[in-house]
Amino acid sequence: MRYFLELSYNGRHYHGWQNQPNAISVQEVLENALSILLRKEISIMGAGRTDSGVHAKQMYAHFDTEEEINRVELIYKLNSFLPTDISIKDIFLVKDDAHTRFDAVARSYEYWIVQEKNPFLTDYAYYFKTVLDIGAMNEAAAELLNHKDFQCFSKSNTDVKTYLCDLKNAVWVQEKETLVFYITADRFLRNMVRAIVGTLLDVGIGKSNLHDVKQIIESKSRSKAGASVPAHGLYLTEVAYPDTIQRN
Repeated sequence: MRYFLELSYNGRHYHGWQNQPNAISVQEVLENALSILLRKEISIMGAGRTDSGVHAKQMYAHFDTEEEINRVELIYKLNSFLPTDISIKDIFLVKDDAHTRFDAVARSYEYWIVQEKNPFLTDYAYYFKTVLDIGAMNEAAAELLNHKDFQCFSKSNTDVKTYLCDLKNAVWVQEKETLVFYITADRFLRNMVRAIVGTLLDVGIGKSNLHDVKQIIESKSRSKAGASVPAHGLYLTEVAYPDTIQRN
């Protein structure tokens, strides 16, 4: 039987989601906890990879087990066993071929920026002091929706079959003291959101403009785009699936 597990985590103390040979990851901690509580070795597959220091308000992973589990009891035990920076929200039975990575139809991220020093957001938002033209940044963000190939925002030397992504939404919103970038797509390339944010910040400070953004995308060159912003301001906020994955 295959189960989907919904979780959230603070990525500050982890070297990303995926298992690393010499560094602690969210996947490793969760696999160890499941293996201990279910008394057999459990491997999990995540909906994607988050980089070192990136947070997730919603992440999914799936695992297989031969015996039916008491989901309420396992959620309680996992939350008692896991460190305080990882929280299990739900566990539910799915079809045997359901896959957290390949069946996801959309993923959403947020990037948080503060422009005044805030001790409560030091580890959770990028402190960027320079005055920004948010209107220009939103014009450039809207331009992203006119394109499909985002190789210019992909980490160099990444082994992927395609750089095509279908963006659904990209917008900046000022929310009290926090400036938040919202972006949704069917898939994302490695480092893509952080590179997009860095490029849009260049627009916001007047270093580049809308025309430059068009040229950057058409160039397909990572060196033409802006610098990647720090990981600690990035949040995976939603992973969407079709209803058909759940077992009746």
